[in-house]
Amino acid sequence: QVQLVESGGGLVQAGGSLRLSCVASGTIFSVNALGWYRQAPGKQRELVATITRGGSTNYLDSVKGRFTISRDNAKNTVYLQMNSLKPEDTAVYYCKLTKPGLGAYEYYWGQGTQVTVSS
Repeated sequence: QVQLVESGGGLVQAGGSLRLSCVASGTIFSVNALGWYRQAPGKQRELVATITRGGSTNYLDSVKGRFTISRDNAKNTVYLQMNSLKPEDTAVYYCKLTKPGLGAYEYYWGQGTQVTVSS
């Protein structure tokens, strides 16, 4: 059973930094694509950043240059380094793992971690 556990959220002032971590278990971590999503109150969940098993990354336009996604396969962990945080970054951040299967993908989500940026 694949499980994802996020940590690192909290309250920070605008301009500050946080690093989110997501530890995976129950899967061969290196073969999976990973992503961070976020959901603010009253809004739909949106993709923030993704990283493939080969290390290619993709970002939401509004976080480019401020956020960095990375992975450490030896630690089964994906990170999201968030710098120059803005109040509009306030949301619950979720880790998503995409696992290749036989003819289909399987998707797993963490429980989420709250990030609050005060102005």
